[in-house]
Amino acid sequence: MVSNSHSSSNKSIERLISRRALKMGNSAPCKTWALGFFCGICIVYLFGVALPPIHILMIRLVHPPLPRAILWNSTSAESGGATETDDLSVLQEKIETVTISENIDEAGEMHLYNAWSSLLDTTRDEVSKSSDLPRPPHLENCRLNWERNKKFDSYGVNGTFPPWTLWKGSLGLQLFNQNYSEERKKMYFRSDAKSDMPPYPPWIEGSDEENYPLTRQVQRDVWIHQHPPNCSDTSLRFLYADWERLPGFGIGAQLAGMSGLLAIAIKEKRILVTGYYNRADHNGCKGLARSSWSCYFLPETSADCRKRASDLMQSKDSWSNGIIKVKENYTSKQIWAGHIPRVWGRPWKYMQPTTEINDRLVINHRKMDRRWWIAQAVRYLMRFQSEYMCRLLNVARHSAFGMQAAKLVLENVPDTPKTSNSRAESDIERLVWSEHKPYIPRPLLSMHVRMGDKACEMELIGFEKYMELAGHLRERFPSLKNEVIDKTKLHPQWNFYFTNVTRQDVNVSMAMYEASLGRETSTNYPLVNFIMATEADFFIGALGSTWCYLIDGMRNTAGKVMSGYLSVNKDRFWYD
Repeated sequence: MVSNSHSSSNKSIERLISRRALKMGNSAPCKTWALGFFCGICIVYLFGVALPPIHILMIRLVHPPLPRAILWNSTSAESGGATETDDLSVLQEKIETVTISENIDEAGEMHLYNAWSSLLDTTRDEVSKSSDLPRPPHLENCRLNWERNKKFDSYGVNGTFPPWTLWKGSLGLQLFNQNYSEERKKMYFRSDAKSDMPPYPPWIEGSDEENYPLTRQVQRDVWIHQHPPNCSDTSLRFLYADWERLPGFGIGAQLAGMSGLLAIAIKEKRILVTGYYNRADHNGCKGLARSSWSCYFLPETSADCRKRASDLMQSKDSWSNGIIKVKENYTSKQIWAGHIPRVWGRPWKYMQPTTEINDRLVINHRKMDRRWWIAQAVRYLMRFQSEYMCRLLNVARHSAFGMQAAKLVLENVPDTPKTSNSRAESDIERLVWSEHKPYIPRPLLSMHVRMGDKACEMELIGFEKYMELAGHLRERFPSLKNEVIDKTKLHPQWNFYFTNVTRQDVNVSMAMYEASLGRETSTNYPLVNFIMATEADFFIGALGSTWCYLIDGMRNTAGKVMSGYLSVNKDRFWYD
């Protein structure tokens, strides 16, 4: 009994202890202590058994922009007997290897840049044909572009309308005819001279909202006006006009004057034919393109209409009957300040206010009609570049961005296979990717600073004001790092690109300055800068300058309305 009583007593004690232990186990302090105990065991195991001796990781920049070097320091010996000194020796070898590798990369970039340079000039187009070099992403195939653009700018063999389709570029030229019947082409895709429906001219990019109002329709109508199917039609009338050639007239003034003459031609239902262009009277413009606008851009009308106008110039009856007129038949006021064609109504009343002057958007001014029309006229006159102009742009892009393009190619396509002469481009390369624009570093800000003899036309603004606007842009678009401008040293936080040409001195007139450069240089480099400014993502300029005014118009008919325009001043003819 004693034994049973003792056993019963022990069981009671055990049950009591178990209940107490259970209560303690459920308490928060106990749980915390238990968790810490087991974590401690795990940590001791990991550091004492599972892991090797601890090393301190230090990261140091060897030489920007080289990859970061990793330094391993240790107070204990490795299992193989390697010490801290051994580690540093190995590291030094790695650093030297990285440095040598970077030097090799830079040498490779320079080699590729020079190889592209040796094949690039303004009279040959061999870069894209070379079998030993990677394709330069910043250069265009100018001959191919010129041949394609001529098809877009002329009637077909049987007098058919140009192949403007909803299929873009080369894709529409080569594959469209193979996939659709004539009925479906006319119904859904192809336009004709009598149709008010799209597709519109292929030189206009972006939607209606991204351009000045009615840009695509206006460009189409102007092309049809300037390209009648039969130039021998006796009902046709012509306006023949040489470009302005007075020494004080810059390229901007010449374009503004010709825009006025195009307006007169449309109002009087005449075909504008341009004559002598003094800026193309140099050895760079060959054959029939010499002294002609066609040296730089496709002509304003067809060769047949140009010949017809030339023949009419020799006929006294044509003069007396008013079939042919010349620039001298009109006053300066009619040319420079005449009425804008009302064929399309008053679309300038609906222009989006995307120009800012003194922190305020310009919503309305008294020259909105002229601003809209000059943009349309210049866009039409510059609708397609000539082969010569394309090559000038290739040279300029190569000079400015060639090293970056070489680095881009070697870093991203290090093992580019050499293209065999026998290998033809694939369909997607030839018909689709060929429509992509050449590489330029983006985002790109173009800036045009007016100075010198422009003081007689507008208030001159200091360079710092332009840079202040550039800083304002960067606040909104932080990735903006590139700029086209002359000054560089005062603003090291920007990357500058500019044509390497002597700039106009403050006390030198435009005529004297251009004479000092020579006709070829004084024409080529401004036109190159003009086109590159229209292709930049953003633009800062002075609307009081005709040149900036024209750049603004070209951008606003190239899908860049919503990029905006920051100007340091307004045109002198605008109201406040």
